[in-house]
Amino acid sequence: MKTLICKLKIYSPFKQTWFTALTLLCLSLALSACGSLDLSGGSLAGAAGDGTQDPPTDTPLPAETPTPEATPTETPIPTPTPIPPATGRIAFVSNRDGNDEIYVMNSDGGGQTRLTNNPEEDNSPVWSPDGGRIAFVSHRDGNDEIYVMNSDGGGQTRLTNASAKDANPAWSPDGSRIAFESFRDENWEIYVVNFADALQGADGNNLIRLTTDPGGDSQPSWSPDGGRLIFVTNRDGNANVYRMNSDGSGQTRLTDSAAPNGNPAWSPDGGRIAFTSWRDGNAELYAMNGDGSGLVRLTDNPTEDDFLAWSSNGQQVALRSDRDGNQEVYAIRLDGSGLTRLTDNPSNDGDPRWSPDGWHVAFPSDRDGNVEIYLVGSDGSGLLRLTNNPAFDNQPAWSPR
Repeated sequence: MKTLICKLKIYSPFKQTWFTALTLLCLSLALSACGSLDLSGGSLAGAAGDGTQDPPTDTPLPAETPTPEATPTETPIPTPTPIPPATGRIAFVSNRDGNDEIYVMNSDGGGQTRLTNNPEEDNSPVWSPDGGRIAFVSHRDGNDEIYVMNSDGGGQTRLTNASAKDANPAWSPDGSRIAFESFRDENWEIYVVNFADALQGADGNNLIRLTTDPGGDSQPSWSPDGGRLIFVTNRDGNANVYRMNSDGSGQTRLTDSAAPNGNPAWSPDGGRIAFTSWRDGNAELYAMNGDGSGLVRLTDNPTEDDFLAWSSNGQQVALRSDRDGNQEVYAIRLDGSGLTRLTDNPSNDGDPRWSPDGWHVAFPSDRDGNVEIYLVGSDGSGLLRLTNNPAFDNQPAWSPR
């Protein structure tokens, strides 16, 4: 307050006569007052009292609001999808009656029924796409010929008639034709028979020869759309995989290696072809695009990997491998990852066949002293023995529906 009074006295126009003295007094008081001001924001009380300055008071910091701790939660472990029971039927070959005959059974091993009955060998059963018929090879007429029968064994009909061997039948996707390999021209060639015409009489007029060269052509496999076939030929000096149109035109080499290549099979969508190759010194599995590009090596070990079969969704192939000292069944993805061992025993398991729904794999095994047919889940669980007799049961083939 002294400073304010000083200013009034200095600047009041009514107190001119004692200006000088008051000016000096006010300057002195002003200097004294200014020296006692707390420029740091403190109280003026000390300046008005005994001339001492109150100690500065710290402004209290706002209290921190505690952050609530998160309650830990456990991430649930995914529950594996249970393998559903197998459905459908399985054709197979058995010599339980003294020679190879074709049988059929339910996917749980029940209802085993003999479909063929003659003193000669019947084998290589292949279901038609609609599941209504089975093509097979029979020696009942003195040499191997292609036959067809209803799925209950009725209506057995000879489709080919030659003095040489016919083998390895393969249905076209629409069920109208059957491709096969034949030695009727003194070397293996690929033919196709029109199924409807053949039912009217196997006189040879319903056959179309698709390949003609001095080498051997075999192992025909239809593309899913029925427009092309792949096959194996040694026309270039060693076995390689070729592709052709369904009328035999446009024969194109897809693999090119000095070692043998074989057992080609189309993926369910027709985009890829898996096959076996010995190009690295032993049998390994490879996959490529339908035009031969995009080659990928699926397996890599010093032993043998072969006998492949596609899963129904086209994401895996099953195979036989002896990498663990004996033949076992494995599954692997198309990029070579996710190798899964499906069987594990000291005996030999092989020739795997995927179920149409992709949940199960059927395979023959000699783990019980003779060859029997077993079933295992696609994850290796749920092993089930389907056949049980002292003879040999093999060549399992799933009905498509």
